[in-house]
Parts: sequence; C-alpha cells; structure tokens
Amino acid sequence: MSPRLPRSAARPAATPLTGTARRIVRLNYGFQLLFNLLWWMPVFYAYQKDAGLSDGQIFGIQSIYYVAFCLFEIPTGLIADRIGTRNCLRAGAVVMTAANLAPVVSSSYSGFLVHFLAIAAGRSLTSGAASAYLYDGLRAERCEEHYLKAEGTARALGLAAKILCWPLVGPLMVLVHPAPYLLSALSAAGSLICVIALPRTATQARGTASPGRAGKSRAPRGGRGTSLGDAKAALRCVVSSPWLALVMVQGVAVFTLSRICQVNLFQPILLDHGIGESAHGGVLAAMTVAEAVGSARPQWLGRRLTPVAWVSVLSLVLAGTLAGITLGGPWTAVALLCVFAAAAGFAYPIQRKLVNDAVPAGAPRATLLSVESIVDRAVCALAAVAVGAYLSAGHLDTLLWHSALATAVLLGAFQLVLRSVRARRGAEGDAAERPVSEAAEEPGSRTDAGAHAPVQARPREPYASHSTTRAGK
Repeated sequence: MSPRLPRSAARPAATPLTGTARRIVRLNYGFQLLFNLLWWMPVFYAYQKDAGLSDGQIFGIQSIYYVAFCLFEIPTGLIADRIGTRNCLRAGAVVMTAANLAPVVSSSYSGFLVHFLAIAAGRSLTSGAASAYLYDGLRAERCEEHYLKAEGTARALGLAAKILCWPLVGPLMVLVHPAPYLLSALSAAGSLICVIALPRTATQARGTASPGRAGKSRAPRGGRGTSLGDAKAALRCVVSSPWLALVMVQGVAVFTLSRICQVNLFQPILLDHGIGESAHGGVLAAMTVAEAVGSARPQWLGRRLTPVAWVSVLSLVLAGTLAGITLGGPWTAVALLCVFAAAAGFAYPIQRKLVNDAVPAGAPRATLLSVESIVDRAVCALAAVAVGAYLSAGHLDTLLWHSALATAVLLGAFQLVLRSVRARRGAEGDAAERPVSEAAEEPGSRTDAGAHAPVQARPREPYASHSTTRAGK
C-alpha cells in the first residue's frame, strides 16, 4: 500500500482571509442568524387560530405570501443591483422589523395579511442581495474559495440559534402573549446593526467594471432606464448561458421539497403517524440539528462526484425519504425527516455556489439570483395549492409518493438536457480544434501560442469540476 500523502500535498492550502474578508464573513453570520430568527415560526398556526382565523384564512394568507414573494423578487433584484447590495440588505432589515410588529398592532386577518406581505417584501430584498454581497465581497479580497464554507456556516449558525430559541417560545407566550413577534422584531433590528457595520468597500460600485471585464463601462447609477437594462441583461444571461439556466432549474427540486415538507407538511406528517403536538418541538429541533450539520459541512460529501451531480443525488434522497415515510411507523418517520433535513442542509450551500459561479462576469448578480428565487417560489406556490387539495381529500401518502415521482421525472429530464449540452459543447470543441491541428502539420505553419489561442480560449464547462469547494470553477 502506498504511503498516504499529507493533506497539504493532496490539496493546496486556501488563501488566508484578509482582515476585511474576515469582517465580512463574521458580520454576514450575524445578519443571517438574526434576520432569519423568526421566533413565531413554531406557533404561528396556533397563534392565528387563537386570534380567531379559520383554516381557510390561514392557508389563504400562505398562498398570497408565495405569490407576493414572486412578484416582489422582480423589482427587489433590480433595486439591489442599482442601489448596491449593502443598501438593499439595510432596507430588508428595516422592512422585516416592521413586519414582525404588525401582528402586535393588529391581531386580525388584515394584520396577519400585512405581516406576511411585509415578510415577503423583506425577504425578497435580501434573498439575492445577501449572497451577492458575500460572494462579491470575498472575491474582491481574493478569498472567494472561502465562500462555500462561509455560506454553509452562516446557515448552520442560524439553525443552531433556532434550536436554542424555539423551545423557549411556549413559556414566553405564557408570560407575554405577543412575545414571539416582539422577539422577532428585536432580532430583525439586530440584523440591521450588522448590515450598517458591513464594509462599504466590499460591494462593487455599479459603475465599476467587474473582474474580467476591465475597460467595459457600465451605465451610470441612477440613469434613466437602468433598471430595465438590468432586467434585459439578466434575461440575456439566462438565455445565452444554458449552464446558468440548467443550474437554476436543478435547484427547484431542492427548494420546493424542503420548503413544502418542513413548513407545510411537517405537522400533518407527524399527526398522521400518531405523534402528538407536544412532541413536535422536539422533532423539529432534531431536524434542525441535522440540517445545521449538513449546512456547516458540505465538504464532507467529498469529490467523487461533481457539485451538480451531488445536488441531483441529494434531490433524489429528499424524494426517497418522503416516499419512505409512508412505509414506516412513527420512529421511522422521525428518522427519515432528520435524513431529509440533513440532505437539504448539504444541498443548499452547494446549489447556491453553483448558481453564483455560473453568473457571467459583469452580469447583474443580485437580479439573476432573484430570477432563480422567482422560479423556486413560483413552483412552490403551485405546490402549496396542490398540497391543500391533497390534504383536504385525506390523501397525504399519495401526495408524498407523487412528490417523489415528480422529482425523479424532473431530474431525469435535467440529465437528458445536460447530456445534450455536453454533446453540443464537445462537437463545437472538435470543430474548433480541427483547423488548428491540420494547420500545425503544414510546412511553415505557426506553432506559437497565438496559433493555438482559439483552442485555449475555450474553457471547459463548470460541470467538469470535481470539487465541492471549487464548484463551477
């Protein structure tokens, strides 16, 4: 057996974080933790029932929330690329703080409707901007190889905070009934402080050329028609980059399955298996631990598969666990829900980095990330309607099986398209190389670097990468 190579020889050491990059990462941790710390999440259904809302009103608000999120994603992505991601994060934190106070001011149908509409606006303002700021900030400091770990760790810390805080919601409600919403507003205000402390120099000025696009000017900030120009540029990027479109479509399965299961189907699944409401908090905490571990350590998956392949495999794991829940008892259901959460935790940071790496240099990154979110939320809105129909008819097991089958079909179609793109790229590469090789055999032909420039200038597609820490590079 050959001696094992030292870790440093097997993989080059990552560039150390600079002082600015370290500050960006730490403040991003604080922002993500506080902004997403919604204390009311485990009790919002019971809270609205106590306020006199019917099931139809409660789930009707949820449907409106998904649709509103899709609509808000269109202008907020443009706003982020126009005013800067840091300013957009600040606006999102302000809106989220006000949104969490709405049920305290008016505990009625209209109050909760305003609450969820404002939540959709606040989250859409930050959904693409937060990732774009972190990615561009680390890249500006030449520390982009730390992005995957930073994204995953931020999510893991946020999940860990929920594990610690959510068990306290019940006792706090006994003391102060609107405590979950007051604490959520306080957390959102804390996220605003983190945004204010973020370095200004980390964000790329709108009129500054991106790396790799030096010399190409951008429209001045505040110019007429600039937002429409960003929208057109984003659509052109999606149309002209099959890889970017494919990566966005692949993420639909992960987001839809995880969102529907962990929010809409969590309690129905447990109740269907005879697990009482008193145990739901413990199960949710166990799932959150599993997801936090996966989010913090996506590198555990190794390099045997490409990042794209890992996302597809994890999507199939999500689908398989949903189908398996229908076959076992209560303990099997709890175990599979934890496996489901862990798979979602692994998939999120890898998928996010794949999309970021697929964005062309100089493109409106936040707008493109908003486009991805629009696709995810639109599919999720349709899925929520289907979930309501299945549950109303008492067909929970059928819903889980159909969800698994739909995921398998979607991923199968994705693989077919991916093979087609690979074949086309291979054919184009052969056509480009043939004239050069023939010319090299002719007497007096040029053999310097310039003669081979057309071949060298053609990069391999990102799906050729086999490293989860350098996905898409």
